[in-house]
Amino acid sequence: MKKIVALLLVALLTFGLVACGTSKPAEEPTEEATETAEETSEASGDQVELDVIICQYGPNTNDWFLGTGMDGSNFVDKFHEANPDVKLNLEVVSWNDVYTVVDTRIANNNAPDILNIDVFANYANDGLLMPVTDYCPEDLYNDFFPSFIDQSVIDGTVWAVPDLASARAMFYNVDMLKEVGVEPPKTWDELRDVSQAIIDYYDGEVYPWGIDMTTDEGQAAFAYYAWGNGGGFVDENGEWAVNSDANVEAIEYALSLVKDGFTNPNPATETRYDLQDMFAAGKMAMIIAPNQLPTYVADKGGNINMATAAIPAAAGKTGSSVGVMDRIMAFKDESAEDQAARNEAIGKFLKFFYDPENYVGWVSMEGFLPAVNSAVEALVASDESFSAWLDVLGSCQFYPTAKAEWDQVKQGVIKVEQDALSGASVKEGLDALQAELTK
Repeated sequence: MKKIVALLLVALLTFGLVACGTSKPAEEPTEEATETAEETSEASGDQVELDVIICQYGPNTNDWFLGTGMDGSNFVDKFHEANPDVKLNLEVVSWNDVYTVVDTRIANNNAPDILNIDVFANYANDGLLMPVTDYCPEDLYNDFFPSFIDQSVIDGTVWAVPDLASARAMFYNVDMLKEVGVEPPKTWDELRDVSQAIIDYYDGEVYPWGIDMTTDEGQAAFAYYAWGNGGGFVDENGEWAVNSDANVEAIEYALSLVKDGFTNPNPATETRYDLQDMFAAGKMAMIIAPNQLPTYVADKGGNINMATAAIPAAAGKTGSSVGVMDRIMAFKDESAEDQAARNEAIGKFLKFFYDPENYVGWVSMEGFLPAVNSAVEALVASDESFSAWLDVLGSCQFYPTAKAEWDQVKQGVIKVEQDALSGASVKEGLDALQAELTK
């Protein structure tokens, strides 16, 4: 049975998510190129140093990579033992700081060799990245889910590989909704009705619904409501359409939930982690969250009987899960004395990282979804709840991160939301953002 579930997941990831990204077919690394790099590096014999930046995913990230998170050792120590010809200078950086840290290093002509982050298009378009075909071993490349690889393609070239992924769904407190006597809402109208019932029953002591419009995840809020109303960041031709009527209506609906007291009181400053804390403490009934929420709640000592459902959508519209994928990419280094040796060293890092003996522990530690086929069966075997995300994965959409303007759009929609929370016009804000993108 586990093999059947694993194969189904692979099929969904390979075929069901292809529609989430629209890009030209990607180049694959050739066996000849990989063998040439290996032969050249072996002839060199020198130790290659690699500067690596990894983002802080949770409280265990630093220990896993640098402390005592892997059977009493850590990733870096185990890597050095297996690859004495490569030295990793690995740094774990918080998500709040990583963009500034990387931009500063680039400005100082000191970009990392390997970077783990969510965005990639700005680096690729500035000519800073190496194509994945230069360093990724062919067998590893073929292990990645094709639909994930497609999210990092510009003009037929793959510029990054997927690190891990998460999908979003609506979580709800089963006991709370049962006590109130309501069912999980499927539509926006039902969400308002259920929220009012929760407010009435608990006399306002429980927030029915959570919204995060902070700089941390405000773009996710835009996606939840825009996609749930038939809108989105781009139109059917892949062109920016942030000011569509569907988008304006969607964000105005989300703001109405805040205005009517159905949500946490401060969406501009309360991040999804604050919302998850409220949910874990029994202070919030429903929340849109990633698949690792149960792990998060357990780590917080929460004891919530929770279940998942599709994210509510407007009447007559189909809800969509938001797929979020982070990446690993390699920067160019024109000063490297032996480019082939450097490329091989980067390939060794990737091979070791994605080896199931290491990667399964990394992904499952924070409850993420894997990016490689070889990890699927082990994860299903170790966590039965993993299979519950099959339907969610099959309906997800991804942010248009392959477009060079994505970072501008991401920050722009967050600003529109936050300004609107203070009384500004959603339509005027989105019109202004669209004008900037198309001028």
